[in-house]
Amino acid sequence: MSFYTIPSFLVQPLRTPLLAIAIPVVLGSLSGLPTSKVVKGPWYKALPMGYASHLAIKVHDTSFSPVIKSVAYRGLQIYWAQLALNFAWTGLFFGAKKQLVALVDIVTLTGLTYAMTIDLHEATDGATTWFLAPYCAWLSYATYLNTGYWYLNRNRSDLKRLE
Repeated sequence: MSFYTIPSFLVQPLRTPLLAIAIPVVLGSLSGLPTSKVVKGPWYKALPMGYASHLAIKVHDTSFSPVIKSVAYRGLQIYWAQLALNFAWTGLFFGAKKQLVALVDIVTLTGLTYAMTIDLHEATDGATTWFLAPYCAWLSYATYLNTGYWYLNRNRSDLKRLE
């Protein structure tokens, strides 16, 4: 059972591989614009999660199993939720300098991404897993860094005004 319905304008682009890949690349680029002067170098590379969403929508559209369709759809719901959290994190951490709020965001984001990976693994018979594994690893590392940054600086009076 779905807790929300994905609007068709979000589902339709995932049916085209190029658009499915372009969506996270464009959103990632847009979220990085405010920090482009602070963060230099090609550290952000588009991960193939967009293609994983395309594979998931293909399974959803073609599967005869209601269970597989439901799991694929739930994975796609999580996909859009984690994409929104991912988009928000850069602005929270670098832009607003709200490291604790960014930590809550990235912990939620990481959990949702692992849940999405598990759902899409089941729905696509593992076809999406290797596309999403690097993203899961990167988010785990980024969560560790965000946690460490917040923990090590939590008592600094010069940063208190930023929280």
